[in-house]
Formats: sequence, structure tokens, C-alpha cells
Amino acid sequence: MITRQELEQVHQRILPHIHRTPVLTSHLINEISGSDLYFKCENFQRMGAFKMRGAANAILNLSKDKQRKGVVTHSSGNFAQAISLAAKSLGVPAYIVMPSSAPEVKKAAVRTYGGKITECPPNLKDREDTAKKIMEETGATFLHPSNDLDVIYGQGTAAIELLEEQPELEYIITPVGGGGLLAGTALAIKHFGIKCKSIGAEPFEADDAYRSLKNGKIETNTSTNTIADGLKTQLGDKNFPLIQELVQEIIRVEESEIKQAMKLIWERMKIIVEPSSAVALAAVLREKEKFKGKKTGIIISGGNVDLRNLPF
Repeated sequence: MITRQELEQVHQRILPHIHRTPVLTSHLINEISGSDLYFKCENFQRMGAFKMRGAANAILNLSKDKQRKGVVTHSSGNFAQAISLAAKSLGVPAYIVMPSSAPEVKKAAVRTYGGKITECPPNLKDREDTAKKIMEETGATFLHPSNDLDVIYGQGTAAIELLEEQPELEYIITPVGGGGLLAGTALAIKHFGIKCKSIGAEPFEADDAYRSLKNGKIETNTSTNTIADGLKTQLGDKNFPLIQELVQEIIRVEESEIKQAMKLIWERMKIIVEPSSAVALAAVLREKEKFKGKKTGIIISGGNVDLRNLPF
């Protein structure tokens, strides 16, 4: 397992390439929840999500020769944008495999950041096969959105910054989809927290991480009918062992609770967050007794939302 010193080195390595995002509070939301909440606002991160951190670290950790040949990933969302922007900042070619069903607004963002898009049919096998073909043709290095240790370590730096500002936190809650943010956060808490515990939050409609932690093996979803589109992916063999060892529990929430939490943040904090980000606050509001009177950190994972398709 990575040491505290190594995690500090990761943080220092990526600092020139990321924003140190603000930590916000809301007196009204504290009253509603009964908890002292501290929101680490990664919606203000470059490209609008925490994934910039992991993307930057993974690319920076490649040899110069591998950087020259470029990087490839498959993603329809935030990681596609993160890899594109981080690669552009470092002068590295970025090849992005996106499903044909991906929203045009997301494809446009990737192009703006300099990513070279290859479209494929909207299923995992075609995404993986297309990425593999690009790797063979270009020599580019594949970077997984959540199941790559360098990516995981980079994601953990958001919690490092949060704990530097609020060292007495008793909980930090993050949304969990692919598991990279939760695993990285749990590592940061292990090394930088005092009496802090790591908790994940996910929808009932995509509760594979909850079942995986409960059953001791990686579970999948037969359906993912959730508004939290960033949480539809599943855990991997790199992040799951960390989650098993370091995460206290995973709290599941209903779709109506996600919408309510998202609306509350928009209305009361005046910031834009995507549905996946609201899942963490929804967990606090669902389990008020657990968090009553506690100092609780919440990672706002991103703010890349389709303004033409709001749930309220």
C-alpha cells in the first residue's frame, strides 16, 4: 500500500496542473442535516470534475517515451474530458474511445480539450476492442478511468486538501461508481485523517458497490436505471481491495433523495453539481442520526450537467 510520503509526492506532482478547489459550508443545510458539513467542491476543478487529478497523475507518471506515444481511454463522460485536458496541458496525444450514444455536448468538450475521438457501438466489448486497436496502431498507453493505481492515488488528493483544511473531520463521504474516488479518498483518510472514517454513497438502482462490500466479491448490476449517470460503472480488481480494507460502509439512496439533495445544493449553495455529486449529501440526509452533530466532509465530485435535462 502507498505510504503517506508517496501520497504527498503525488499531490505535489499534480499541483501545477490542477486547481486547489474551495471548501464551502451552508448554515441552512447544516440545520436540515443536523451535521456540520464541509463540501469539497471538485465541480470547480479544471474540466469540472475530480477526475482531472487522477488523469494528471497517471500521465505524469509515464516515461517520456510513453508520453510521446500518447494515452488512450474509453469513456463517455468526465474521464474522457480529464484525459484530453491533462494530455493537452502536458503535450501528450490523447486518443478517446466514445460510444456513439454519448451526448454531443460531451464529444464537443473532448474535442475542445484536444482529444482525438474514435466512436464505437455503445457496449463495453466494443469500447475495449477499439481501445486495444488504437494501442496496437499507435503504441499509446491505456489508462482506466477508475481501476488504475496512479489514477486512484491522484483522486485521493482531493481528500488530502479537505483534511488539511478540516483535520477534525469524523467522516468523509464520496459517491461511488467505478470506485477510484472512494478508494483514493479512503487511502488519504488512512494517512492524513485523525479519527476519520470513509463512507461511500450510491443509488439503490446501481448498488453493486454496496453488494460487493457485503459479499466480499465484485458484483455487477443487471440494470442501472439511475439519474446518477456517473455511477453506473462497477468496481475493479485494483480499487476493490482498498475499499474492502479501508471503507467503513456504503449507504444507498433513492432516486427521489438524489433529486432532492441536488436541488438543495443548487438552491441554497448557488453552485452547479451533477446528480452523481448529490448522492453523497443524499446519504447524509437519509441517515441523519448517524451524522447528527458530526463534522462530515462531502466530496462534490463534479458539475458537468446537461442544462437541457435537469431533474427539477
